[in-house]
Parts: sequence; structure tokens; C-alpha cells
Amino acid sequence: MLMLLDIVITGGVNLRSNFSPSVPFSFIIPYMSLIVVFDESGKALEVIKDYESIKERLASIGVRFERWETNRELPWSATQEEVLQAYKEEVDRIVKEFDFKSIDVVSLTPDHPKREELRNMFLSEHTHSDFEVRFFVDGSGTFYLHPDDKVYVVLCEKGDFISVPANTRHWFDMGTRPFFKAIRFFSIPEGWVAQFTGSDISKRIPSHDEIVEHYL
Repeated sequence: MLMLLDIVITGGVNLRSNFSPSVPFSFIIPYMSLIVVFDESGKALEVIKDYESIKERLASIGVRFERWETNRELPWSATQEEVLQAYKEEVDRIVKEFDFKSIDVVSLTPDHPKREELRNMFLSEHTHSDFEVRFFVDGSGTFYLHPDDKVYVVLCEKGDFISVPANTRHWFDMGTRPFFKAIRFFSIPEGWVAQFTGSDISKRIPSHDEIVEHYL
């Protein structure tokens, strides 16, 4: 049976906010999906902005990337149940394909009082025994994938679906002024559980804010 998790991160921190922008941030900040490939010293090797090329490049390292239609009329205040209902067809397809055991909707906004603390939870390199699957309902965030001797920086935006294989070294940066809402899928009932590698490589690769500033 599929479990609906409460909208929390490990440690019981609720990511909901009272932030209700009159204009969606996706219209204020012109994000677009892209990949920047770095070596382990932080030198940029490759920049990819075309969707099909992004999809193909990520597939080469075992990462699934899709773009879903996001033309549903959903206010920022939409509940978890309303978000999942709006994307029911896509969610049901993915749950059936991978036999997911739990699912939730997580969101964060720039005015959240614990935004720095929450951001820091994901900034260090880690792995999961479960594969990491996200769909960005709104806003953006950056995955840093380290499957080999390169780091693949994937800036995801509204409409992007990404599936990162289990045991892939990675981290996630939501930026200093985070704005995103995402559906998370889990094949284990416990949800998000990380094993940190102890590496400091995340300090050598540009942050989400730096990626946005220099590559968009």
C-alpha cells in the first residue's frame, strides 16, 4: 500500500511556509534546466542546455530525466492531496512502474525562518540505499551527481522529473533564497535516509546561486 508521508524532512522539520506570492517565482526568476559538468577540482568541462541533450547525457550515467506538463492551476497554498491529485496520472504511472511504498510533497520558500538550517542538511555529499526520485511542481533546485571522476550539476526547474540511482554519491542545493515545491517518491517506508561520505567535494563545486548567476 502506498503511504502518504507528512511533509517533513528527517528530524521532524516541517517545510511548509506561510509564503503566498501573488506572482509565481517561476515568472520572476527566469530559470531553465541545464547541466554543467565539472572535474573534481571544480573546473567546468561542459555546459548543456538543450532538453534532449540533457536527457541523453544523464541517461549515460544511469539517471532518468523527463519533463512533465505543468499547466495545472494550483495555488501555492495547495495541499499535498491537491498537488498529488493534480498530477495523478503521472504519479500513478511512476508509482506503478517502480512499486513505490511512500510519497510526499515538500516545499520551501525564501521567508522560511530555518531555510539556512534546512539547506545545510543536504549540502554534504551522501548516498541512499533507495534511489532518489523527484518531480518539481514549482521553483527550482540543483542536484550534484558524483558517479565517477566528474560532478554533474543538474539545475532542475518546474516540470522536471529526475531519478537518481541508489548508492550514487550526490548532494542537493536549494540556494540561499530557496523556492521550490516537489513530489518525492520512495521505495522504502522510512522515506529520506542518507549515508554521508565525509567528502568535502561539495565545497569545491559552485553553489546553486553561483550556477544560476554564471550559467543562465
